[in-house]
Amino acid sequence: MENFRTALKPQPAPFAVCHSDRLMLVGSCFTEHIGERLAAHKFPALTNPFGIVYNTASIVRSLERLFAENQFFSEKDIFENAGLWHSWEHHGRFSKPEKDAMLAGINAAYSEAAASLKKANRLLLTFGTADVFELKNTGQIVTNNHKMPAIHFRERRLSVAEIVESTVGILQKLKSENADLQVVVTVSPVRHLRGGAVANQRSKATLVLACEEICHRLDFAYYFPAYELLLDDLRDYRFYEADMVHPSEVAVGYIWDFFADTFFSAETKRLNERIRKITAAARHRPFNPDTAEHKAFAQAQLEAIGNLKKEGPGLDFGEEEKFFQEFV
Repeated sequence: MENFRTALKPQPAPFAVCHSDRLMLVGSCFTEHIGERLAAHKFPALTNPFGIVYNTASIVRSLERLFAENQFFSEKDIFENAGLWHSWEHHGRFSKPEKDAMLAGINAAYSEAAASLKKANRLLLTFGTADVFELKNTGQIVTNNHKMPAIHFRERRLSVAEIVESTVGILQKLKSENADLQVVVTVSPVRHLRGGAVANQRSKATLVLACEEICHRLDFAYYFPAYELLLDDLRDYRFYEADMVHPSEVAVGYIWDFFADTFFSAETKRLNERIRKITAAARHRPFNPDTAEHKAFAQAQLEAIGNLKKEGPGLDFGEEEKFFQEFV
């Protein structure tokens, strides 16, 4: 029987990802999907400390600022619009009605992320678009336009060379401070259709070429084909959400499995499965929690957690332990 799809075959990466690694993920909304799954499997991963970042220039800017460690945000870095305070370098989830609360939030996130980046030995960057918006009055590339009128911005597409030079520059700085650093670069499969399908494809092509050159220049950078998995392997609108822009849960799961086959050892996969069983049990809400049977079940889960914590001292099951302890 003929094969009616192009199935990509995962190849083990030149480095592994395991629970003793220290991970940071920065980039488009697809970064959030992978970050959520890593966190659910108890990997120590910090995801998008500036919120979702779509364009490569803003990704590089966020890493440069974190690398500096002392570039906290002040009133000159924020602005008010429609009753909310915003930052040009942050996603809207950081915006707040009170100026002081907004600054406190972005600076707390910055402090945590700067410390995390310094220790991170696995960095995952997901490039969403090569198209950027620049403020006309300053030339600053913004992470998010926060629904400000288009008259304030000038739109353009970054070149392959611009993306490569800026990304290679910051990654070399990070590597100089942490010899163990390994970097995964990928292109988000999320479609950016505001400018039309042709513009989206040209933007994505720019990103794919840039990733190729980054990996050619840096022997510690590796390309993960998230974009190709959805566009060429799955290649069907049934793998998108109803908006026809974002990948469906099934598609994200498929790419996650490919990620696991690429970066996880057999031992890490077995550990993931043991963790998954415990977290799934913690999501279950019993109808009769006072029965002896359920108390024994909760005790068994606590013992399983104890065994895992002995094997991996860094694993955090605080939430699950609190849940099960209510029944014993």
